[in-house]
Amino acid sequence: MSSQHLSEQEIIRREKLAELTKLGIDAYPAALYPVNISAAEIKENYKGEENKADFANVCVAGRIMSVRDMGKANFAVLQDGSGKIQFYIKQDEICPNEDKTMYANVWKKLVDIGDFIGIKGYVFTTKTGETSIHATEFTILSKSLRPLPIVKEKDGESFDEVTDPEFRYRQRYADLIVNPGVKEVFIKRTKMVNAIRSFLNERGALEVDTPVLQSIPGGAAARPFSTHHNALDVPMYMRIANELYLKRLIVGGFEWVYEFSRNFRNEGMDRTHNPEFTVLEFYTAYKDYEWMMDTTEQLLEKTAIATNGVDTVQIGENEISFKAPYKRITMYDAIQEHTGFDISEMDEVGIREVCKKINIHADEKWGKGKLIDEIFGGKCEHHYIQPTFITDYPVEMSPLTKKHRSKAGLVERFELMINGKEIANAYSELNDPLEQRTRFEDQIKLMERGDDEAMFIDHDFLRALEYGMPPTSGIGFGIDRLCMLLTGQVSIQDVLFFPMMRPEKMD
Repeated sequence: MSSQHLSEQEIIRREKLAELTKLGIDAYPAALYPVNISAAEIKENYKGEENKADFANVCVAGRIMSVRDMGKANFAVLQDGSGKIQFYIKQDEICPNEDKTMYANVWKKLVDIGDFIGIKGYVFTTKTGETSIHATEFTILSKSLRPLPIVKEKDGESFDEVTDPEFRYRQRYADLIVNPGVKEVFIKRTKMVNAIRSFLNERGALEVDTPVLQSIPGGAAARPFSTHHNALDVPMYMRIANELYLKRLIVGGFEWVYEFSRNFRNEGMDRTHNPEFTVLEFYTAYKDYEWMMDTTEQLLEKTAIATNGVDTVQIGENEISFKAPYKRITMYDAIQEHTGFDISEMDEVGIREVCKKINIHADEKWGKGKLIDEIFGGKCEHHYIQPTFITDYPVEMSPLTKKHRSKAGLVERFELMINGKEIANAYSELNDPLEQRTRFEDQIKLMERGDDEAMFIDHDFLRALEYGMPPTSGIGFGIDRLCMLLTGQVSIQDVLFFPMMRPEKMD
């Protein structure tokens, strides 16, 4: 950034950096700093006179968040990875000799809010009862050249928080510094993922990795991102799903595999969609979708408790319970309940007529399955606030799913709806290679009609199925959407550290 584009504060901070250098102070030292305790540990464990001796030589490090100037003494707040703690710094303590340079010229003139410093000293309780550190030594660890947005605090509560989404999502690093609670969302996300991983590991599942770059973007109906492999001189795609690779492993003899998969879909963005997102998929041999519904209930109930300590969450006006069992309703019954139309015996022409009557857009490129999906999404999905399994989908909507054992024209599939959105999608997997080839060919016909979300034919996957795949059930969970639910967030951008943004013009 050239000096002509710097703000006054940024110019002043660079001048302070130059001044520190003149004084022989390295504002970015590489040496190890001997931190021996965190802010949270001090606040949780210090009991005053009872254990004062245990806190006589503490060493903490973090970012200066605020300063109260009292002349020859200051109260300031330091924030480390565990939280905030107040410290007291006094000229005669820092500079006991006649030379007051360190305090007057460095602390008072050259240190700013946002700088990282190290503090050595002892813990005490102020007259107002606040646990604080009495600093006897400080060290500059990193000079901040850009001022932080100021967030006012009083009595432990924050005011004037930075709420501009453009700033928060684009500069997440600054958002994490100044907005209380943001870090907690991401800590809960990690707890959630760890709980899921533990649930699966304890039951004998094996975590695996599968390719992100694929020659065929299979396993889902979605528009892929495309790229080019220079050495092989072939087109490649970022994966839209990892399903077909996990099924290959079932063919190969693994009986329960799972993967936390980073997927990429070249589609729109809104409060529940980001082009790059995380999905958990797992596949289990000798199981079906009924078993998967039972397992999903158990998994989510345990995960909710591990994340929040309880099996309920509050989302706006709705208290959502993850306690099993969950409601189950077929897709056709759901559509009839919320539109008044029984479409179970209708062909594509009849369904198009229904779309017209209920004001659902029906693109000429879409086949029967896509039309049904649009009806459900537009008229039904938002009604399912409590966890609900939508079951028994039309075969046209599910090219990778086994036909229903007792209901003609349907497949053994469910989607889990919570708070009006799909959270999981599961099947009794299609393992008949001849039927799978026919389903893929039907997708190609849709592609020829102009449906850019239709599936490609994956000939290697068909070859794998021809070696034989045992009866299998599989599921995919939207990890980002599940995290939104368990942390009470209404936008997917709030559970992604770095959500997709339009490129920023940088000078």
